[in-house]
Amino acid sequence: MPSSPDTNLSAVLQSVKNLRLEEMPIPQPGPHQVQIAIQKVGICGSDVHFWQRGYIGDYVVKAPLVLGHETSGIISAVGEGVTHLKKGDRVAIEPGVPCRRCDYNKEGRYNLCSHVTFCATPPWHGTLARYYVHDADFCYKLPDHVSLEEGALCEPLSVAVHACRRAGIVIGYNVLVCGAGPIGLVNMLSARAMGASKVVITDVSEERLKFAKELGADHTINVTGKDPKAVAALVAECLGRQPDCAIECSGAETSQALAIYSTKSGGCVVLVGMGTLENKLPIMDALCREVDIRGSFRYLNCYPTALEMVASGRVNVKPLITHRYALEQALEAFETARIGAGIKVMIDCSRQQ
Repeated sequence: MPSSPDTNLSAVLQSVKNLRLEEMPIPQPGPHQVQIAIQKVGICGSDVHFWQRGYIGDYVVKAPLVLGHETSGIISAVGEGVTHLKKGDRVAIEPGVPCRRCDYNKEGRYNLCSHVTFCATPPWHGTLARYYVHDADFCYKLPDHVSLEEGALCEPLSVAVHACRRAGIVIGYNVLVCGAGPIGLVNMLSARAMGASKVVITDVSEERLKFAKELGADHTINVTGKDPKAVAALVAECLGRQPDCAIECSGAETSQALAIYSTKSGGCVVLVGMGTLENKLPIMDALCREVDIRGSFRYLNCYPTALEMVASGRVNVKPLITHRYALEQALEAFETARIGAGIKVMIDCSRQQ
């Protein structure tokens, strides 16, 4: 459907499996906010999950919701008190804004704030629209040589930066990444940028493992139908020893078990992938070998690092984008993401001439 110049075409989830394009009012920035002409939005697995099921854990879609949170755009207006950004600046948008007042914020762990407003997480609208308003201090100006698509991919890359920090990766580490989807791949890239010597990545898809190999994985293992302990032995064989840490990005129970069995005694397993609410894990194995198990939720203070990784050339996220659509093709774009075609689906929200 065509959009008029004075309205805000948006991709709105009305109910389960009911995604529509609708015109909405153009939001205006308040104090310390900016209005952004949205340019690029990547589709995340969470967007697809909300579309198909209407919930993720305790987050339930109870009212129409604009989807999208992997975002870049161009500043179109600034609110009172904004001094570091101006109209025309190209920015990456960190989608979660905390309350700034609770103990978690004061302790420097704002990603754990229970009052955070996060794009496309009920009840907060997301960014799949022509225009969006956001707090200015959670917008990061892009260097001239960094594209808007790269800016949008700073969101999943920030997830990886946080996970790799939680894993304590330093120069010389051997790392296992479980899952070769978009988050697994950016974790592989981030681990390498942080100094990992070798990275093994696992998945059930030969196509994605081939892509991971082309992107820089040292070893790939197809885990389809294999026992986690047997795969753990293969991981050690590939590396010549057990990995120092494992980053689990699939959320699958067998994959989480693999991460624990594979990691060396005294090492660390970081859980990133979100699966079912409860899983059965080999806790005694982790206990007796002092394998730390750590959660990793979103990110904090990671956008500047992610942006610097891209700007410096240490991480190349461009190959991750395999499909591109206009906002008017949102439903087709979501269907492409739902069937798992390619790696990252990117939507162009700019007004098509």
